[in-house]
Amino acid sequence: MKILVIYTGGTIGMKQNARTGALEPFDFAQIEEEVPELKKFDFVLDTVSFKPIDSAEVTPSFWIQLATTVADNYSDYNGFVILHGTDTMAYSASALSFMLQNLGKPVIFTGSQLPVGMLRTDGKENLISAIETAASQTGGKATVPEVCIYFQNKLLRGNRTTKSSAEHFNAFNSFNYPPLAEAGIYLKFNHQSIMPYPENDNLAVHTSLDTNTAILKIFPGMQPSLFDNILKIQGLRSLIVETFGSGNAPTFPWFIDNIRKITDSGITVLNITQCLRGEVSPEKYITGRQLKEAGVVSGKDITFEAALTKLFYLQGKYSGNENVREELEKAVCGEISSHP
Repeated sequence: MKILVIYTGGTIGMKQNARTGALEPFDFAQIEEEVPELKKFDFVLDTVSFKPIDSAEVTPSFWIQLATTVADNYSDYNGFVILHGTDTMAYSASALSFMLQNLGKPVIFTGSQLPVGMLRTDGKENLISAIETAASQTGGKATVPEVCIYFQNKLLRGNRTTKSSAEHFNAFNSFNYPPLAEAGIYLKFNHQSIMPYPENDNLAVHTSLDTNTAILKIFPGMQPSLFDNILKIQGLRSLIVETFGSGNAPTFPWFIDNIRKITDSGITVLNITQCLRGEVSPEKYITGRQLKEAGVVSGKDITFEAALTKLFYLQGKYSGNENVREELEKAVCGEISSHP
């Protein structure tokens, strides 16, 4: 059994400077000095470090580097743990879930709210349990063959997860999908919620990402001029519209006419809800039905992070927006519920 820990930056890899008291990255190759409990694992634990970055500076090129690192080491390890800053962890986990197709091994993101060297750190438990999860096997195969986030006693599907707190240890939630595992005295896996082992376990890595996407959050008092700016964006391929409740937006003629103008131009428009729980139900109210009639695609119960990265992935995979719209309504890797 071999697990590779990939350190990219974030609070978990910092400690206080003894002289100044400031937080600074430490040499992650010496992680066992900070977390001596890791020596108790009865398997090989290797580490590789990126140049540490603040997760607020994550870019698609960083996701490509991560996916490539997993692919290059895929045959040599049974699982992977990625240490990552919390601010954009849900984006990175979502992106990798689409980029790593036919994944037959765990790729577990984790991090911490307090540096691993601090007395009350949550980093040690997160790291140890993430590694244990990555090493877990059932019937000779990986128990969790998907991209996940482990944080504060819960293993969550990466593309179902959102950061919901800036100050609590339980910083992440999966509001529309149950945890894949919970850690108490034992690690208890929710097997019925875990993605099945792929029939074709030859990893396929997709590193072509097209980020020509814009965001429009619906709010009371928005002005028609917003659409003038959207239509001027050169090369725009998609627009995510964050709507109220179950997918509702104004029925003002100027609003619907502008949405239809965008879809008629070939741009994909995806409707997702601003709510943390629930889903877009375009048939429920007339406001949602009008968007559907204008050519808007329902995002169902997808998170914002997954919606954005799914579009990047599909636009990189398909040159035609018609293909993108067709695939948006299908679950690629468990990011949306499969019911109609």
